[in-house]
Amino acid sequence: MRHLVVPFALNALRRGRSIEQFLGAAGTPEAPGIRWAELRPTAEGFALVVHLAQDIGGEGSYDLVEFPSFEREDGEEDFGCQIAVVDEPLAALTIAEKRLGAGRDRWVNQGMAGDEYRDYVRAGRPPCLSASQSEAECPET
Repeated sequence: MRHLVVPFALNALRRGRSIEQFLGAAGTPEAPGIRWAELRPTAEGFALVVHLAQDIGGEGSYDLVEFPSFEREDGEEDFGCQIAVVDEPLAALTIAEKRLGAGRDRWVNQGMAGDEYRDYVRAGRPPCLSASQSEAECPET
C-alpha cells in the first residue's frame, strides 16, 4: 500500500519525517508543469510547501526533485513556496486540503510522490488531479 493512512501520516510528521502528495497538472499547454505538496516538520511547527516544476518526465524519469523548476518573474528559480506553518500535524493536513485541494488519503512518504507522477503519466497526463490550482500561488512578499 503506497498511501499513508492518516495515523501513519501524522506519526511520520511527529517523528520528524516529511510527507508528500502529487497534485497534478500545472502550467500551460505551451509550458506544461506539475505540482506536489510537501508537509515538513520545522523548528516552528509543520510547514506546508507547494512545489511547481516543468513536466519533463515520463515512466522512466519520475524523480520530481530532479525536474527543473519554472523561473519566477525576478529570474530566480522556484524551489517550493511555503504556504503555511502550523503547530499541529492534523492542522497541516487540513490546511493542505483547503488551500491545495490535497486529499487526506493521498499522502505518501518523502520521495514517493514520483510514483504518483508515474501513474499520472501512464493515465495520459489528465489535466487536473486536484481541486484548486489557483491556491498554489505564493503570496506576494
